[in-house]
Amino acid sequence: MPPPPRSNPYKNVPDASADPRQIEGWALMELAVRMKAAQREPVEPNTVLEVARLNRRLWTIIQANLVEPDCVVPLETRNALLRLTKFIDKHTVGVVADPQPEKLDVLISINREIAGGLLTPPPAAPQAAATAAPPPAAPAPPGFPPRKLTDSRF
Repeated sequence: MPPPPRSNPYKNVPDASADPRQIEGWALMELAVRMKAAQREPVEPNTVLEVARLNRRLWTIIQANLVEPDCVVPLETRNALLRLTKFIDKHTVGVVADPQPEKLDVLISINREIAGGLLTPPPAAPQAAATAAPPPAAPAPPGFPPRKLTDSRF
C-alpha cells in the first residue's frame, strides 16, 4: 500500500510578484504557525531554537529593508518597527540561551499582530474629498464685521 499523499507546504506561498505587504505578512504568519507547532508536546529544544533563529532572520531582513534610503514606510512607523526589531533580537537571544517553548509566545504574538496589519488592505483614500473644493465660509451675521483667525479679539 502506498504512503498517503503529503501536503505541499508551499501551496499557499504568495507569488514573488505579489504585493510586498502580502509576502511579508505571509512570512510572519508562517513563522508564527511554525513557532506554535514547536511548542506542542513533545517539545524538542532544537526545534524551538530552529524556529527562533529563523524568525530572527526574517526580522533581520525586515530591519535591513527599513534602513534602506528608498524605504517608503513613513518615518514614525519605521522607527517604531526598528525598536521592535531590537526587542525581537534581545528576546531571541534569551530563547537561544534557554530554549523554553513558552518564551516563543511573545514572538508569536508580535508576528501575528504585524502580519494582521500587513494582510489587511489599507483603506482607500476618498477621491471625492481630495478633489472637492473647500466649503464656503459662513457669512457673518448682519451688523458684525467678518473676523480673521489672527484677530486679537479671539
